[in-house]
Amino acid sequence: MSLIDKIIPSGRVDSSLPGIIITLDGRGSRLYHPGETLAGSYWFDSVGGDDIQAVECSILWHTEGKGSEDMGVHAFWRHAADAGDWIDPRRPGRFRTVLPQSPLSYPGILIKIYWSVRVRLFLSDGREAVEDLAFRLGNLPDVRTLKPVDLS
Repeated sequence: MSLIDKIIPSGRVDSSLPGIIITLDGRGSRLYHPGETLAGSYWFDSVGGDDIQAVECSILWHTEGKGSEDMGVHAFWRHAADAGDWIDPRRPGRFRTVLPQSPLSYPGILIKIYWSVRVRLFLSDGREAVEDLAFRLGNLPDVRTLKPVDLS
């Protein structure tokens, strides 16, 4: 997902943008249940403190499939240099939130619901870098793997 935001008009990846690394705390799995705490950290590769204008971190969901696509933001944090926030690229940023009851991740045929942690870095020169880390909320089965039930 992050490469989409690093594509420049020629179709090449803009390697001059800093990398963003997102990790989730203490789990071997990225499967979470409603009411669980999602926590983790993010940090940047190859960027100085004076180069950063702002950092945003959000926990969000979005849909894909037939019809219009929707997006919802569950949690959002913004740190901006012009607001007096101290942003040190050498120290990891942290996030923590209790996950909601819905919508659950859903790998359907006509519609899919995805959850992710998104970190967006706004640079002083006007460029932006974005990274998403997907996770699952709930454990709904993939409908493509379900067997039909004979009701006769």
